Order: sequence, then structure tokens, then C-alpha cells
Amino acid sequence: MAMAANSMARQTPAPRSATGPVLIGPVLIGLGGNRCHGRHGPPRRVIAAALAALEADGVKLLSVSRIVETPPLGPSNRRFANAAAEIHWAGTPEALLTLLQSIERQFGRKRWRRWGARVLDLDLLAFGQLQLAKKRLKLPHPALPERLFVLHPLAEIAPNWRHPQLRLTVRQMTARLQKPRPFI
Repeated sequence: MAMAANSMARQTPAPRSATGPVLIGPVLIGLGGNRCHGRHGPPRRVIAAALAALEADGVKLLSVSRIVETPPLGPSNRRFANAAAEIHWAGTPEALLTLLQSIERQFGRKRWRRWGARVLDLDLLAFGQLQLAKKRLKLPHPALPERLFVLHPLAEIAPNWRHPQLRLTVRQMTARLQKPRPFI
């Protein structure tokens, strides 16, 4: 009888991919842009083309939000088109970031001005419940809880995803930012 109890207590190890452990939870990316592209056209079509480029590079799209227009953050005058996607990715977070930045460059992204106009911006927002603080990559994305232009599309596809540090869902983070604040 003791032998049966011991064998029942053993747990099967988590499945592993060739690049490491499989994480439970969504891999979430944000997509945005506010400049036209010579071949793809206006920002909405740039986002659609970026989604196609992700798929062509082996990323499986599980869910994609609607594309919404939002006012610019910072010095840009042009409105942004923004969306979010939940994806399946078998590699590391760093490899995914490298792919996202490669696609941005293919679309003509130049990193010279913070918050300036751009053809395409691809952000790795969350990698399951992984918390990471490296120079090149921080997960979840540090500005995620402060940006309605990211939270609104994200709420369409992953409203119950819980921020691992704040312990708030996307829905709760969105509600907090939309809550009226008293004048002081």
C-alpha cells in the first residue's frame, strides 16, 4: 500500500521543448504604428501585414484583437493603430524579442526617437507568468499597467490574464486607469 501511495505522489515532469520548459500561460504581444508603409499602406494594413509576417516566421496566432485607433503618446501628431495578439511560441523570450525587432526593421522601423512616429512597433508584453528583468528585456512589459492603448486590445483577447507582480487581471488594470480621479 505504501508503494502505491509513493507512486501516486510522484508528479510527471512538465513537458519540455527543445529550447527549455513549456510555460503555462499566454504569450502576449502588442502591435502598433502610425505611419504609412510604401508597400503595405496605412497603419491598419501595416498591422495586418505584420501579423502575416509573424505567421510566415513560424509564430502561431491564437487570438488577435480588433485594431483600434488611439491618440499618440508623446510628441507625435498622428493617431496610432493598435492591436494585441496571443501567440504560441516554442522558443525563449529573448528569441521572440529578436524576431519581433527583426520584423520591425523589415518594415522600416528606425529607433531614433522615443515615442515618435513609427511604421511598426511590436512589443513583447507577457510570456506566461514569467518575470524577467534584463537590460534588453523586462517581463511583463514595465509600462503595460499604465497604457490603455495596450490594455483595451488586450482585454478583448486575454481579459483574465493576471499580472504576476501586481496580481491584477487585464480587466482590473483597465478599470483602474479608467476610474475618475478627484481634482486636488
